[in-house]
Amino acid sequence: MRYEFHPDAQAEFIEAAAYYETEVPGLGERFGDEVRRGIELLMNQPEIAPRIDAQLRRLVLTRFPYSLIFAVTSDAIQIIAIAHAHRRPGYWQLRAGAY
Repeated sequence: MRYEFHPDAQAEFIEAAAYYETEVPGLGERFGDEVRRGIELLMNQPEIAPRIDAQLRRLVLTRFPYSLIFAVTSDAIQIIAIAHAHRRPGYWQLRAGAY
């Protein structure tokens, strides 16, 4: 199985990692590691994350206040958003129609 980012999710990933890096050197890298760990988990066991609607699931990251919002197809994990837990709930819902 492979994974792919919605362009806006990719931008969120880069933006959050850059922010953390400016706060504490090395923290942005740890954020990236946590996102990659989550994606690896999803590639092996996508059903581990609970459904949030008919096509989307949410994996809450362990060390950062973010979730991976994603859809599963027959051959890919499609990352729709890397959503902060306390900002603009549900803003990413319109992106799901892109897949």
